[in-house]
Amino acid sequence: MSDHTWGVLSNQAITAAGVVYFLALLCALVEWSAWQSRARSAVAAKELVGAGAPADETAAEPNAADAVREQRAALFGRLSLLLTAIAVACHFVGLVGRGMAADPNRVPWGNMYEFTISGSFVVAAAYVALHRKLKLAWMAPWVLGFTLVVLMLAVVGLYEPVAPLTEALNSYWLVIHVVAAIIATGGFTLGGIASAAYLLKNRFPDAALLARVPDLPALDRVSYRIHAFAFPVWTFGVLISGPIWAHDAWGSYWNWDPKEVWAFITWVVYAGYLHARATAGWKGKKAAIVALIGLATLWFNFIGINYFSSTSQHSYAAPAAPTAELVETTR
Repeated sequence: MSDHTWGVLSNQAITAAGVVYFLALLCALVEWSAWQSRARSAVAAKELVGAGAPADETAAEPNAADAVREQRAALFGRLSLLLTAIAVACHFVGLVGRGMAADPNRVPWGNMYEFTISGSFVVAAAYVALHRKLKLAWMAPWVLGFTLVVLMLAVVGLYEPVAPLTEALNSYWLVIHVVAAIIATGGFTLGGIASAAYLLKNRFPDAALLARVPDLPALDRVSYRIHAFAFPVWTFGVLISGPIWAHDAWGSYWNWDPKEVWAFITWVVYAGYLHARATAGWKGKKAAIVALIGLATLWFNFIGINYFSSTSQHSYAAPAAPTAELVETTR
């Protein structure tokens, strides 16, 4: 296959991934709707019993309806997971094609478009990988909505033509540093979603819309486990491999570059989250708020710095306006 063919395959695979993510999101929303209907039915039955109706007269019909809703929710939940796995596979093909389209072939981490589609891939892939172990089925609309929005922003606002790596990026440290940073970013994002769900569930405990969300202790536990995994990976990525690569490329371990500073700020916030949770008993609401602050600093560093700073040595990550080549290569 020629470089051009690989480029076309990459763009088409990313487009296909976006479409399938959208279909998976629709299925996840149908599943949530079934859970919401079940919750409302349970509330209505309790209100009838509270109003004086015999419990045995109000139980039969809601139970039959609940069985139908459970079957529908289970069906669409499985379909959503299947479609998500297919979308992740398409997403992976898009990443591989992007790297193979370059001459010479390289890893797909040469600009913000490639970093962004890689980051969104890791979020979706981590969800699929941890779906059963951490019982993350409830997270489907959150993950799919986030992945779809980020993927669309990357294609519409950050796309750049395939090009060779810049001199600063042409190093084996690129793979070490970026792999660690992207894995940690995916983990922190999933943990942040769990923290956001905790705050919503804590604020609206009886909301039918949140019936699919687990109870507060489960959300707190999932959030902590994911953050505890992602933090040492981020530590290795930004405080060990990053400075070593900076010394190799620029002759200095630390340059007070805006990206470096914000990466360290993110590390401090998450270190405070884990320390406070382990030693001061900061569980629940306080921990969730700190986790979301960390997530905000993480994604501001990932994308926002490129819009607000003109002095960063990470200039290779600056966003570019959409080009006509995107349209041309998808034909």
